[in-house]
Amino acid sequence: MDLFADLSWRGLVHQCTHPEQLGGWLAAEPRTLYAGFDPTSDSLHVGSLLPALMLRRFQRAGHRPIALVGGATGMIGDPSGKSEERPLLSVEELEKNVRGIERQLRRLLDFDAPRGAVLVNNLAWMAEYSYLHFLRDVGKHVPLSVMLSKESVQARLARDSGISYTEFSYMLLQAYDFVVLHQRYGCQLQIGGSDQWGNITAGIDLARRMHGVQLFGLTCPLLLKSDGTKMGKTERGAIYLAPEKTSPYAFYQYWINVADDDAGRCLRMLTELPREEIEQLDQARQERPHLRESQKRLAEELTRLVHGEEALAAAQRASAILFGAEIDNLTDQQLAEIFADVPSRTLPCARLEGSGLPLVEALVEAGLARSKSEARRIIAQGGAYVNNRPCRDAEAVLTAADLAGQTTLVLRSGKKHYALLRFV
Repeated sequence: MDLFADLSWRGLVHQCTHPEQLGGWLAAEPRTLYAGFDPTSDSLHVGSLLPALMLRRFQRAGHRPIALVGGATGMIGDPSGKSEERPLLSVEELEKNVRGIERQLRRLLDFDAPRGAVLVNNLAWMAEYSYLHFLRDVGKHVPLSVMLSKESVQARLARDSGISYTEFSYMLLQAYDFVVLHQRYGCQLQIGGSDQWGNITAGIDLARRMHGVQLFGLTCPLLLKSDGTKMGKTERGAIYLAPEKTSPYAFYQYWINVADDDAGRCLRMLTELPREEIEQLDQARQERPHLRESQKRLAEELTRLVHGEEALAAAQRASAILFGAEIDNLTDQQLAEIFADVPSRTLPCARLEGSGLPLVEALVEAGLARSKSEARRIIAQGGAYVNNRPCRDAEAVLTAADLAGQTTLVLRSGKKHYALLRFV
């Protein structure tokens, strides 16, 4: 496979060193490359999914990826793309974050294959490096003019807040990572987002000055929507890969709701679907946009990749509920996620005991009917649903056996009007 040509078609090449020879260099023999991940959280998010998937693409093309988790650089914080100083994390927070990111990277990369992926933490070689020795061994090879010329530094110097010496030094540490990985693993290529270009070229320059070797760099575009805002941001916060932070259902729903203008780019940049299928989906999006075939395929591929087949099936079942599928075997938490924007009311669980709660009263309590007579009319017309099952009996009574979750009952009037009753 012509990997570089495929990356270019998918829009994954933003900048690279030696563009005229990089494709042939990659095709000539298996290479070792790396991408770094800052442990600012215990989970990767959608934005950091792109470089992780780039490593995966290279591995599937026969190359050896190194995933570097910045246990050392995370103590400082990368100023690239940031307008203000990052808050410093404690050692305990960093260790927790590093462990979380490692678990997710192991889902995306094959560490057991021949020439399998390698997972490293730059704290391993920086922890015992004294300040004086680092300045003597590494710092003397980096001209100050080179560091000052970097776009990320220039942008921060232009602001009133400026940049601290701590964050200014970040570039030097990441540059040294590239040198170490070349020495220990024969790593010759660093990849990252477009905001990492300055750090990547600093590493290439440092390796040339220290050891006279030629290394390569490649960046992919940042994952942005067509309106220029960052992909993976919602009103409820960032979309994370950890299921504890963003449930598989919420993750699936995010991609289902991607705009048509963004769907094609996401299919190219984030999935491993072949070109022919993606182009067919492009055509379907033009001819049958209401079917949202691109979004469904995108959500399916990414949820399966990040969360697995079982989580995908659960997310699809949950999504079908909004279109009328019967509700069964769901937890209160899952119901809360599915019906996050649906009105709800809390009642004492005693209302379900004894003779139970009449359905007529339940519809009024839920706000789906203004009066008992209106509730009876809704039932008589076949518009009342309990857990998405139709109920045409105006004398029906609800008990604890009718709960959809541990404490939750889902009522519906007509095709779209949902309400939750919670019994505590």
